[in-house]
Amino acid sequence: MTDNFTTTQTGTPVASDEFSLTSGANGTTALHDRYLVEKLASFNRERVPERNPHAKGGGAFGEFEVTEDVSQYTRAAVFQPGAKAETLIRFSSVAGEQGSPDTWRDVRGFSLRFYTTEGNLDIVGNNTPTFFIRDGIKFPDFIHSQKRLGASGLRDADMQWDFWTLSPESAHQVTYLMGDRGLSNSWRELNGYGSHTYQWVNADGERFWVKYHFMSQQGVVRMDAAEAERIAGADADYYRRDLYNAIAEGNFPKWDVYVQVMPYEEAKNYRFNPFDLTKTWSKKDYPRIKVGTFTLNRNPQNFFAEIEQAAFSPGNQVPGTGISPDKMLMARVFSYPDAQRHRIGTNYNQLPVNQPHAAEVRNYMHEGAMQFLFNPADARVYAPNSYGGPAADAERGIEATWENDGELVRSAYTLHAEDDDFGQAGTLYRDVFNDEEKARFIDTLVGQYGGLTVDRIKERFFQYWTNVDAGLGATLRERVGA
Repeated sequence: MTDNFTTTQTGTPVASDEFSLTSGANGTTALHDRYLVEKLASFNRERVPERNPHAKGGGAFGEFEVTEDVSQYTRAAVFQPGAKAETLIRFSSVAGEQGSPDTWRDVRGFSLRFYTTEGNLDIVGNNTPTFFIRDGIKFPDFIHSQKRLGASGLRDADMQWDFWTLSPESAHQVTYLMGDRGLSNSWRELNGYGSHTYQWVNADGERFWVKYHFMSQQGVVRMDAAEAERIAGADADYYRRDLYNAIAEGNFPKWDVYVQVMPYEEAKNYRFNPFDLTKTWSKKDYPRIKVGTFTLNRNPQNFFAEIEQAAFSPGNQVPGTGISPDKMLMARVFSYPDAQRHRIGTNYNQLPVNQPHAAEVRNYMHEGAMQFLFNPADARVYAPNSYGGPAADAERGIEATWENDGELVRSAYTLHAEDDDFGQAGTLYRDVFNDEEKARFIDTLVGQYGGLTVDRIKERFFQYWTNVDAGLGATLRERVGA
């Protein structure tokens, strides 16, 4: 036992800072994990009123059209052949505050809403197919490490790399971040990814695991580091201005929507854990399947009302879609709506931008702050009732499910055959980056090292990148003269 141990807000010792309480190593996250819920709920309330992560952003409305036939995989109305739906997208930066420059090196948020005839479907992701951590209990810690020191109010390279080098699962995403994906030329010129593994269910009840990919028809264009630094000082709203002006001028950006589809049973023995957010699925194993295309063609009439108050949640799923036993995703299903109730208000879903635009709302939610939609005077607000109120329909509200059976534990995922923290990061560096991208990547890491002041973190920095690739680690040591 240790003398300096983590506790809850009421002083109770905590069993783990790293693992949520789940049903078996790979099972459902327990809602009664008191520390997980306390930690996420507290984190959601740290900033008023801007978002905590993803504070700086912009967005627009558009239309999605299905051009292919994927009905063998999902019964969701929005993905049936020829279907169309209104869409809303919000792009953002993860770490910076509202006033931060758009062109700082960062992961770009890519949140997409489909206003479907069966309710709102939200796919909340980034411009990378992975993330820094794989368990939601570490999310507040990760964001804290990217924000500001309590005393000085300044961002600090030591604490960023302290967290990353002590969290080896971050290596794949940090490799993306320090590469060309970390500096995009514009929001229009980047891909988006659902990142998480989701579930699709077809009309016969067959289940599939899916990953969403949104591929920019404008291409993926990087921004030179020196140019990004110059623009950060000249125009902090560069991305926001670029998107708004492009749409206003009729230059409507488009993305093709693809999915990777994994048969349900194959997840159990796939060489990588398919629910681990720090991993990707090989496109050789599961090729992208095209679904359709969406176009952004309408700017908001009021930025605050329609973009800042837009409240996305990966829990917003529709019949034929659902979540998976991805521990980060299960935590986000709680955390996102909870953050919006705090940031915007109890009835945030009654705001026009958050209401379903192609479906009706019928339920027994009642009162609360800022309620402005309400039932007729003679309506009953409880179920069951004998007054003709709405009733749940198991055939309409088909659930996306999976089986699990295990003791409640705090544990890492069960490792699959090729699971490790550095392998895919090394593959990305060696086999995906070309020579020019590798050179820029190494220059970026040398610059990152220059911001470090603590010797133990400097040494872990070298070891971290040596674990990704031995040659890369040696090159970095040579370049900085260590």
